[in-house]
Amino acid sequence: MSTVADKLAKKSSGRTSAKQVRLRLVYVDFWSAVKLSFLAAIAIAIVTVVSLVMIYLVVQTTGLIAQADDFLGSFSDGSLLVSQFVSLPQVLAFSAIVAILNLIVITVLGAVIAGIYNLAVKVTGGLLVGFTSN
Repeated sequence: MSTVADKLAKKSSGRTSAKQVRLRLVYVDFWSAVKLSFLAAIAIAIVTVVSLVMIYLVVQTTGLIAQADDFLGSFSDGSLLVSQFVSLPQVLAFSAIVAILNLIVITVLGAVIAGIYNLAVKVTGGLLVGFTSN
């Protein structure tokens, strides 16, 4: 039984001066995928925390929170202020919660994608990857 990857390999059998190797990816190790997705999630979590703190500092420095307090104060009796809900500790706590949730979701997603790929390989025959040496 010939797969699509075999047909593509036969089509691109032109002669070149460099040595070519064609390999088929037929298995992704589950724990390697989990570890790699966990490391990527840690990097994304760090970027999330730093970026949310930087956005808060820019908004605080430009005075947008004070303007929002003045705007809401004109509609209410002054009991509802944005600065009560948005402060540096609250922004840090919110960004930490978002980072932890993203960490969990990205790690699980990496594991699920590895499992789906390993199941799909049984049907499709895997990915055909070509390498050349120059």
